Amino acid sequence: MVSAPKSRWDTHFGGILLVCVVAAAATFLSEHYGAPAMLFALLIGMAFHFLHRDAAFAPGLDFSAKTLLRFGVGLLGLRLSIGDVESIGYGAVAAVGGFVLATLACGAMLSYLFGRRMAFGLLAGGSVAICGASAALAIASVLPARADREQDTLFVVIGVTALSTIAMIAYPILFASLGMSDLQSGFLIGATIHDVAQVVGAGYSISDEAGVIATFVKMVRVALLPVVMLVVMFSFRGAQSQRVTLPWFLIMFMVLAVLANTGMVPQALIDAIGILSRWCLVIAISALGVKTSLATIAHVKPSYGVILIVETLFLLTIAVGYVLLSGF
Repeated sequence: MVSAPKSRWDTHFGGILLVCVVAAAATFLSEHYGAPAMLFALLIGMAFHFLHRDAAFAPGLDFSAKTLLRFGVGLLGLRLSIGDVESIGYGAVAAVGGFVLATLACGAMLSYLFGRRMAFGLLAGGSVAICGASAALAIASVLPARADREQDTLFVVIGVTALSTIAMIAYPILFASLGMSDLQSGFLIGATIHDVAQVVGAGYSISDEAGVIATFVKMVRVALLPVVMLVVMFSFRGAQSQRVTLPWFLIMFMVLAVLANTGMVPQALIDAIGILSRWCLVIAISALGVKTSLATIAHVKPSYGVILIVETLFLLTIAVGYVLLSGF
């Protein structure tokens, strides 16, 4: 007898159940010991890293770490108020664009100094400046085709993911030691950490206010991805033509933010969706933890690793310098 093919739910169930249990445990520990749920979710998830390639868990883990994360981030738009944007200041929002351009230029300069191609410098610079692995894959899709392009992209994805995970844990501690307020810390986390998942995890590990601000600032960076892709397409002869669009979760975030500020959405509904969003994010961070192994840092080529680390420190330095010198 031929068995019926498995449904999408059957293939995803094991991984989703695993990270839901991890998220529930992280929330329980957070409520009883006062430590951030996101940090617990990451650390507990990492203890189950040995399951991340298991066929019974991998599809659900990928769904939770990507689709569920982006859905949760999109829902956060309902929690963003005009007051939050004004508390940052429109000058600070413009400064984020400056950080992105400066980091791209840093990547180009470093690629020249280390004898790498300009394409690699823009690939690495764009991934650090905008949204980590997602930006690396998007930018790679429009670069001229080369035999080693896939390998370069793989190393960048591994490197920025590892650095983002380290930053998620280290940056909140660093900003607290510098005496930063929740508002300042949220801005810096959104402006400096590479991947969306780690921005959310780091921001909410400080406070809800820092989490909302960090997510908004990160969305500003993500919104610049199509612009950078167009620049790359027009900068190289033989660049691949691709359809350039805004990520769906960014559009969702902006639409819900506008809707929330019209006063048309009942507060009870905003609160309920806020709870749903938070659970989506804790579950997604749990999945990220299961998929994370800090040992991957060892697999990054030394020169690639140095370029990514220098770019990361450069972005951190100019962002912290802006906050300290501008009176933000």
